[in-house]
Amino acid sequence: NPNKYDRNKFEKDEIERIWEQKDDKYYQIVLMLLYNGVRISELLDLKKEHVHLGEQYFDVISSKTENGIRKVPIADKVLPFYKSWYESCPDCEYLLHTEDGKHFTYRNYYDSYFQPLMEQLKINRTPHCCRHTCVSMLAEAGVDQTIIKKIVGHSGAMTLTERVYTHLDIETLVEAINKI
Repeated sequence: NPNKYDRNKFEKDEIERIWEQKDDKYYQIVLMLLYNGVRISELLDLKKEHVHLGEQYFDVISSKTENGIRKVPIADKVLPFYKSWYESCPDCEYLLHTEDGKHFTYRNYYDSYFQPLMEQLKINRTPHCCRHTCVSMLAEAGVDQTIIKKIVGHSGAMTLTERVYTHLDIETLVEAINKI
């Protein structure tokens, strides 16, 4: 497929270059994606009412798959970004929002922010590469595969036992995400 994007993970030096820009709230979104493993649509559609900063997680209530409905831990290193976005617009319904407080559409976010930021750093990646990167970093950190699947909302490779009997609490998920 000639239109298929190359969905490789971000290299360590690319992540470091993004961290160097952490004071820019739009680079913070990229870091949030790198350290939560959600689909870009799941983050853009995240309403503030589903964000639980004190417990360090958010609820994905609408997803591409049934297993995508889940609690997603917020890593310590990106928690300040969630707090900043949350507090930046008291009347906004969505965690991430445009300058005028409106809901980000994918096209608006991708064309106006993600792509220009990547071009600025000379990084050739898509938002979905952030998801791949998170899964890779979790695996490299030795996080159990069942916990990784729970964080990112995958079930395909889960056994029946894992699907039925695995009830991981949010503290376990936060501990796992903090390993990366």
